[in-house]
Amino acid sequence: MTITFNREFQPRYGEVVTLSPLIRRVVAKNPNPFTFTGTGVYLIGRGDVAVIDPGPTLDNHLDAVLGALDEGEQITKILVTHTHSDHTAGVPKLKARTQAPTYGFGPHGPVPDHDPLEQVSFDEYLTKDEKAEFQKEWDELPDELRREGPDQDFFPDVLVKDRDLITGGTADSRFTLEVVHTPGHTSNHVCFALEEEKVLFTGDHVMGWATSVISPPDGDLFDYLNSLRKLLGRDDETYWPTHGPAITNPHPYVQGFLDHRLSRERQIVEALSAGPATIKDLVPAMYAETDKRLWRAAANSVFSHLLSLLREGRAEPEDGDPSLVATWSLVDR
Repeated sequence: MTITFNREFQPRYGEVVTLSPLIRRVVAKNPNPFTFTGTGVYLIGRGDVAVIDPGPTLDNHLDAVLGALDEGEQITKILVTHTHSDHTAGVPKLKARTQAPTYGFGPHGPVPDHDPLEQVSFDEYLTKDEKAEFQKEWDELPDELRREGPDQDFFPDVLVKDRDLITGGTADSRFTLEVVHTPGHTSNHVCFALEEEKVLFTGDHVMGWATSVISPPDGDLFDYLNSLRKLLGRDDETYWPTHGPAITNPHPYVQGFLDHRLSRERQIVEALSAGPATIKDLVPAMYAETDKRLWRAAANSVFSHLLSLLREGRAEPEDGDPSLVATWSLVDR
């Protein structure tokens, strides 16, 4: 199946939108190539309200989240799908303003002392105008949005595990959220299943506008594929990702993601069958139709595929060091 992405999502920044009797959403104005139109913050329940992924630390955004509450309501739980800062940067401020405890699978996994992607540059593929445009976008970003990436400061007040239940709401409007551990995008990634409405809040695990980036060492393609297969065994009827629109045909869509990853693997194997290559060689051909601002992230995804092939004994780095800058080749069988 070819993945049909839906990029027709036009958020009303700062406004609360009621999606169902138990679900409201406020979208932060932090659009970029990784967040699409911005971070969608979900408010679950009435009266006793849970928030999923508070988003960036922008004060006007957090004001909007609190302003989404009706009179007499309060945020009593802050839930986190995973520790990337476009999801968690606003947690400390929201916690200070609500006194609500945080819930998550755990802290972020291993982060290198330096950014390995700094070793990979695709500048020679950028036109002069593209370089100027990308630099202008960066220069115009608010300081609060320049720190996106692993959030190593977050540690949940309440550690959750797969199949845990989180409840809340009022006596006549209760909600039950099941924790679904879905490692891959990050090792601590979870989804939250709203049992009353058969809805799954998928964070960055499955999104309607793009595939997820898998960034080793914390991101793991093997785990990611197994987490996709895990969703195929569930009966959720609708997915609400943190970025972008709902996914209303979950099972065929998830199968499309699995097929897509296997297709990427075949591309790598075919390229290496012509001779050894570096990740920098592979990305421009494999992602020719992708926004070049995402090529460095794509390098990480290709790296995750190569690590999976290494684990299976099908590819190896020529110098024995599996890295982003290594030259890779197929293993003769």
